[in-house]
Amino acid sequence: MAKATPMRFPTDRFFLIAGPCVVEGNDLMFRVGDHLARLAERVPGGIVFKASFDKANRSNAGAFRGPGLDEGLAALDRVRARTGLPIVTDVHLPEQCAAAAQVADVLQIPAFLCRQTDLLVAAGATGKPVNVKKGQWMHPEGMTGAVAKVRQAAPVASEVAVTERGTFFGYGDLVVDMRGFTRLRAACDAPVIFDATHSVQQPGKGQGGASGGLREFIRPLTMAAMSAGADGLFMETHPDPDHAPSDGPNMMPLAELDALILKAIDLWARARA
Repeated sequence: MAKATPMRFPTDRFFLIAGPCVVEGNDLMFRVGDHLARLAERVPGGIVFKASFDKANRSNAGAFRGPGLDEGLAALDRVRARTGLPIVTDVHLPEQCAAAAQVADVLQIPAFLCRQTDLLVAAGATGKPVNVKKGQWMHPEGMTGAVAKVRQAAPVASEVAVTERGTFFGYGDLVVDMRGFTRLRAACDAPVIFDATHSVQQPGKGQGGASGGLREFIRPLTMAAMSAGADGLFMETHPDPDHAPSDGPNMMPLAELDALILKAIDLWARARA
């Protein structure tokens, strides 16, 4: 097992969390990981590789969920050993946190679970940095409780970040309030990340009741968020999003990733000049 390394969410350098939505086969994982490792050389705050071992909140009962805890963590461990990138993965249950922390450098709380006290406490108790996704129904100041639960459970001062991933706008659509980055940072005293891909999701409006997405808005929303003060960027990416097993309609094509990230880095710096 590759050793998980201590890390922080920088606020003085642009950083990126990126990878496929869910753990797939070694070839796909290594292809994305190798690409991100090369890109990381041009990202001031580095890149954290993201993939989920289980998509526990799929829209349809028969949808692909991933390989599960043991196999999924082993796959993520292989990516770290090959690329040297730190790893982040979702946890859905308190009992998953300790095992995930043996491999992952960062634990992530899914948006739908951001109020689940037992999960937040278990994640914090590992001492690992935690990225909490803001629920699509939550106002920025409402996230203070989630952050406090993680911090109070941590054995030492814990790194916590909060990720904005859009707010429900009627049925099957999301909008992003760009004022939220300033409000989240002030309320939570934590780095704020923009999830550029889930923010263009259209829940339940895809084929067969799956979630759809408006991929063409990833770029403009990313540019807006960099101008509005997001500290970092979260972006799911795949070589062939249209045939990805999860969240394809709102994933960034891997071939288009580098150009967008380099523009985001430039705009991030200009906004802070």
